[in-house]
Formats: sequence, C-alpha cells, structure tokens
Amino acid sequence: MSPEEIKALRKQLACTARELAASIGTDQATVLAWEKAELFPTKAHVVRMRDLQTKGPAAVVRKAKAGTDPVKALADPELWTLLRKLAAHKKLRDEVAKLAESYPDPASDF
Repeated sequence: MSPEEIKALRKQLACTARELAASIGTDQATVLAWEKAELFPTKAHVVRMRDLQTKGPAAVVRKAKAGTDPVKALADPELWTLLRKLAAHKKLRDEVAKLAESYPDPASDF
C-alpha cells in the first residue's frame, strides 16, 4: 500500500492518523511514517487497512471527545424507545449486536 493510498484511505474514512493507527493495531507515528514513505506497512497491516476500508468509517476506533458523557444519553427518550424494541425483538438484538462489534465499549474510557 503506497503512501498516497494510505492518505486516501484516511480521507475516505474521515479519520486521523491516531484513529487509523488504533483501528489497525499500531501507533500514530508509524502511520505518519508510512504516509511519508519512511516506513512501509507489513502485509498484516495492509490486510487490516483493506478490511477497514471495506467496513467503512463506522469501523474506525474513535476516542470520545473530552466532556462527552455517554451516561447523559440515558435522558434521551429515543434511546428508551430503541431499548424497548431491542428487548422485544431477538432478531433486531442479534443484528445490533453484530453491528456493535466494531464499536469500542464506552465503559473502557472510565
């Protein structure tokens, strides 16, 4: 994967070098070195980047913005409507569980 392809991937995924790095299991400095052609990604990293490209922007590991409290979402009535639907419909719950696999657990930020 060329430096230009990596830059294009980040643009396509609308992510920072740090977010791309976290999503593929490396660090920000390495991604930046790939983009400058100082280093080149291993085959394993290329496979992870291609997989991420296929999954799209929702699969990017994003750090919650400072001051964002997921507990505040509990005050949203729409959340409770969704929760009731999830509890009542196993098929929907299974689909949401599969979709949620690519998202980080906000509890890990505490």
